[in-house]
Amino acid sequence: GGWLLLQNCHLGLEFLSELMDTIATTESISEAFRTWVTTEAHPEFPINLLQSSIKFTNEPPQGMKAGLKRTYSSVTQDQLEVSNMPQWKPLLYAVAFLHTTVQERRKFGPLGWNIPYEFNQADFTASVQFVQNHLDDLDMKHGVNWSCVRYMIGEVQYGGRVTDDIDKALLNTYARVWFGEHMFSDKFCFYKDYVIPRGKTVEDYLQYIEQLPVMDTPEVFGLHPNAGITYQTNLANETLSTIVSIQPKGSSTGGGESREAVVQRLANEMLEKLPPDYNPHEVKSQLQKMGAVQPINIFLRQEIDRMQQVIARVRTTLGDLKLAIDGTIIMSEELQDALDNMYDARIPKLWFKISWESATLGFWFTELLERNQQLSSWLQGGRPNQFWMTGFFNPQGFLTAMRQETTRMNLAKGWALDSVVLQNEVTKMMKEDVTGPPPADIGGVYIYGLFLEGAGWDRRNSKLVELAPKV
Repeated sequence: GGWLLLQNCHLGLEFLSELMDTIATTESISEAFRTWVTTEAHPEFPINLLQSSIKFTNEPPQGMKAGLKRTYSSVTQDQLEVSNMPQWKPLLYAVAFLHTTVQERRKFGPLGWNIPYEFNQADFTASVQFVQNHLDDLDMKHGVNWSCVRYMIGEVQYGGRVTDDIDKALLNTYARVWFGEHMFSDKFCFYKDYVIPRGKTVEDYLQYIEQLPVMDTPEVFGLHPNAGITYQTNLANETLSTIVSIQPKGSSTGGGESREAVVQRLANEMLEKLPPDYNPHEVKSQLQKMGAVQPINIFLRQEIDRMQQVIARVRTTLGDLKLAIDGTIIMSEELQDALDNMYDARIPKLWFKISWESATLGFWFTELLERNQQLSSWLQGGRPNQFWMTGFFNPQGFLTAMRQETTRMNLAKGWALDSVVLQNEVTKMMKEDVTGPPPADIGGVYIYGLFLEGAGWDRRNSKLVELAPKV
């Protein structure tokens, strides 16, 4: 009738299966017995144990209010009064605000930080200790050395984790804008209604923090309002995906049709539409006609090889899955994953590893057909007048091949590959208006399929414009 506590179970996944068998096969178990398991998220965690358990997650607080409240809950009155300098309490709050900001930006993904960084309590503690030491050694005649404070916070304490140049510039911008003599004026604010409170006790600061909004606009962190829509959309998709993944995998649906029957019907439809395999001899022959040593044709060969891998993998998986559903072969772990994902309209892991991202299986398969259509038309009909840039596995390789061809065409003019740079020009033509390649004196290629995030395009004036917030 006691409690069993097993911690860090992601380090011993094999034992969990044994634990599940022990609990399931024991004839009599006390009603007061409980097993408490702690673990990090792990893709190989036994799904049957997860499904039969009550789930409890402990996640960091969301929002400025929750983050600041958590920080100041650990601040003691002695720490608040450790320095008699008037700059101490405002600086402590500013460091706490910065600490919460850099953590909150992570939830926005690449919009927040180019590379996710694990900022933690140690960064805050070290920064606070530095500020305290700096004030203790302060020369009253010269005042706070703000260059030193900004450098230590933006380059050392928090900046020591940052490896991306743009991220480092962002962090230094926070340090420059928020830390200075201006922060002690009554007009200073981090963002509208987000100011530095003038309190004497920890309770004063907690009372002010309690008045902050529960939900913050992305503008508090210096982001466009649309970043909040992106975050909420991704969070909802992730939540729904998690719910679907841990649902019991029953053998039939409410309508009476079994999961296996649904997937088998879907597999038959996909096999009917799946393009035929590429014939290596035919590919080689066609490339020789077009000029097999030309860089862009070499790129085409590489793209076809990768597309053939995807087509072959899809064909093999669907064929084996049909046999496994019929009972002809054993349902392996990979085939079970394919069955579960196809039923949930998601991309099986076997396919995703060698392909591209997509919202659903339907969009992914449609894109497979469209990507293959571009490659096969190019192979059979010669180089197209325009290229679907985002339909390549390696777009950067395509641009490199184009630079190589351009350089070779201008060798007589003394061009060198290292000195050739890409120049982009947005035309006013629509896709249907392109009837030939770019003029020979200009060179290059026409591409389409690019998209903008966080901005709009003014076609009349050919320039970027501010994107109005969505409602």
